[in-house]
Amino acid sequence: MVASMIDHTYLKPEGTPSDIQTLTKEARAHQFKSVCIQPHFVALAKAELEGSSVEVCTVIGFPLGANTLETKVFEAKNALANGADEIDMVAPLGAIKAGDFDRLKSEVKALKDVTGDKILKVILETAMWDDETIYKASEAAFSAGADFVKTSTGFGSGGATTEAVKIMKSVPNAKAVKASGGVRNAADAQAMIEAGATRIGTSNGVAIVTGALAHNSY
Repeated sequence: MVASMIDHTYLKPEGTPSDIQTLTKEARAHQFKSVCIQPHFVALAKAELEGSSVEVCTVIGFPLGANTLETKVFEAKNALANGADEIDMVAPLGAIKAGDFDRLKSEVKALKDVTGDKILKVILETAMWDDETIYKASEAAFSAGADFVKTSTGFGSGGATTEAVKIMKSVPNAKAVKASGGVRNAADAQAMIEAGATRIGTSNGVAIVTGALAHNSY
């Protein structure tokens, strides 16, 4: 069922507690996999979802990936202490551009050491890269312990494409792929799933499962 693959997302910087309460109510009602929110809302979302199977996912180094590694590690530890079940970290995008995949590996390994048996997803911002770079970055992230690679923050130059998902899933050490950014309806979600995604990040989760008109671009 598609609902169980959706990370129901609200990452706008102007989000309010009321927005998060609406998000969690929708997630409960439709039994989404998780809500994906900014770190300062983790404790609120955890409380709102008490007694449900919906998990709390948050973002680290978001949306630029340009924080120091020490900052990302602290963010992750703090998020887990506040109740996060999953962590979506933004990769060091400058390192990817420079072809410094050893730095990417070191960041992912450091964050996986923090998250342990919790799910760690690595956001590669695939719209920025050619096919070879997407492949190499995915390979590096998985080799360092990532549980998922994820296409996009939703704040970059583009969102998920089926082509990028296929490349990410094709590396020999691939585990799982999250398609996020621009998945607006059931047809979009199904296309990503057929390409190999096992998680969908979207603010249009309700529209996807009900057939309603999507109102959000992410």
